[in-house]
Amino acid sequence: MLYLREYRPKADRLFDHLPWVALIGPGLILNKDGSFQKTLAFRGPDLASSTDAGLVATRAQLNNALRRLGSRWCLHIEALRAASQDYPASQFPDLVSDLVDEERREAFEGHERHFESRYFLTFTYLPPEEAVSTAESLLLENAPSGRGAAGMYRAALSDFLSTVRQIADILTAIMPEVHELSDDETLTYLHGCISTKRHYVKAPETPAYLDAFLTDDDFQGGLLPRLGGSYVRTISVRAYPATSSPGLLDRLNELGISYRWVCRFLPLDKEDARKAVTTVRKRWFAKRKGIMALLKEAITREPSVLEDPHAAAKSMDADAALAILGGDYASIGYFTPTVTLMDT
Repeated sequence: MLYLREYRPKADRLFDHLPWVALIGPGLILNKDGSFQKTLAFRGPDLASSTDAGLVATRAQLNNALRRLGSRWCLHIEALRAASQDYPASQFPDLVSDLVDEERREAFEGHERHFESRYFLTFTYLPPEEAVSTAESLLLENAPSGRGAAGMYRAALSDFLSTVRQIADILTAIMPEVHELSDDETLTYLHGCISTKRHYVKAPETPAYLDAFLTDDDFQGGLLPRLGGSYVRTISVRAYPATSSPGLLDRLNELGISYRWVCRFLPLDKEDARKAVTTVRKRWFAKRKGIMALLKEAITREPSVLEDPHAAAKSMDADAALAILGGDYASIGYFTPTVTLMDT
């Protein structure tokens, strides 16, 4: 990439904030920070015909597939709901099936608008710095072959592709449809994330400078964010219920509107997760008693029975998280769900 800060010191265009640089493999994106990115398209089980026990079992298998990811990984799970196109043409071997399909076509065309949901899973991995990789190569038995940053980078790329394929194989066994996006499908998907125009994008002969290649709308921030000619609103979840059930937010798939429902998860290595949870536990444990209660304990040398129940409950939640982490039942990370709406 060219160093443009000398000529344009301020990032004032949409593509300045986009991470994508080039296609370096089939459906494989190289980002500006040196990270790798690859997207899968998938379709989960039919919730209307699935039992809660079956969905819980599927969730457990999915958890086992994804919890192997540690720090420096990022997951984006997206449900893209958009207006359906024309009814697809089909060929049937008998007249009865053709009549049934014709009734479906008439029912489809009898309503004003139809919507369908598509689902994508994007993996992003940032290879470790050269200093960290060099130190690890001195300690590990199976160190990456090759010397210098180039050899370490090739080894990191190989590990990334191997991990994505392993997870894709596991997902194939538990989901009806899973496939890796091709070059054209990847660029079409990325273009749809930053544009109000919906059309197929074909990979150029030299698939570089993707940030500028895919951008065809301007973006306005502030109190009234706008992408192209459409105003944008994003809703995020800040607090979560104590309990949940499978398909808790499936009602979103029944809405007659277009939206992008994106969940970002930044997993942590076991040691990093333990440090983060321990920090939260110490913070809430210290808030159980106020200053007056602590002064009373210091003067009377007797423990105070008055505690903040909210802080005590949060401290117990942190203890439970440490127990789950210690038993390798789940991984811990930073989770951010958002729903983005645009006017049409």
